[in-house]
Amino acid sequence: MKKEYKNDCPKYLSDFLTHLSVIENRAERTVEAYYIDLRVFLRFLKINNNIVDPEKIEFENITIADVPFELIKKFTLMDAYSYLSWLSEERDNQALARSRKVSALKHFYDYLHNKVMLLESNPIETLEQPHKGKSLPKYLSLSDAQKLLMSVETKHSERDYCIITLFLNCGMRLSELCGLNITDINLDNKTIRLFGKGRKERIVALNDACIAALKEYLPYRDTTGTTCNALFFSAKKNRLSKRRIQAIVEECINKAGLSNTGVTTHKLRHTAATLMYQNGVDTLVLKEVLGHESLATTEIYTHLNNENIHQAIESNPLAEIKPPHKK
Repeated sequence: MKKEYKNDCPKYLSDFLTHLSVIENRAERTVEAYYIDLRVFLRFLKINNNIVDPEKIEFENITIADVPFELIKKFTLMDAYSYLSWLSEERDNQALARSRKVSALKHFYDYLHNKVMLLESNPIETLEQPHKGKSLPKYLSLSDAQKLLMSVETKHSERDYCIITLFLNCGMRLSELCGLNITDINLDNKTIRLFGKGRKERIVALNDACIAALKEYLPYRDTTGTTCNALFFSAKKNRLSKRRIQAIVEECINKAGLSNTGVTTHKLRHTAATLMYQNGVDTLVLKEVLGHESLATTEIYTHLNNENIHQAIESNPLAEIKPPHKK
């Protein structure tokens, strides 16, 4: 757990974050997200219990280390409804953000009640998630994906082309690509080993495009004389950070003339998943490729066909013709 968490946490929250990290094996980024959401909750408790005056102190400057556990104990289901209302009205949180904060809060109270028995009961056990509207994932069309691959011209083109190729063909997460080691690649078996959420390992097959990109990149990699175990590294022989990989993708996107598409590394993952599904890959197989915990997460791609059908109808050149006015 990061040092700043400990400096700004009451012990009960610090212990919960440690539990997430050590016992549940949550990624550091996930633990940080819990901290941020629960920090908002504890700040709300101080405001709601008149410990601080929001008119006299900026919300971001409200410390949480001194929030007494008594406020946690006396929190009720009705208080939770007030909290959700406050998030909407005072913090302008939309349904998705409120839903995430409810998840964090329910997990926190479940831990206090069932794991460490600091609470005799869980007052928000029946608290429901705010309804989230479903949205389809954004992705590149096949032609735009091909255009992106053909436009990779950077100082380290072999490396950056390989990065884009793996994103578009394997559908891996940014963290998975960032964490790749040279030992995770098996060209003989045409496989790659990935470590997904919670460090769960899975093996994904490499297609001919990935094999070709790797065979182009690996000799170039060897010429650097690096002893770094990372598959992708910087000029300073350090593993590429997530932020640097994002910058590389952005540079390639801009050179391809696709900057108006709002493409990110995660949307390249959506592109890979969408293209596979559209070309006949079963959702159960796609679930394993993407490393999803639940089939429900993968099934969002099954809705894309309906969206594509609608777009196809709308793109008909006759779509703009209206009936003539009667005289």
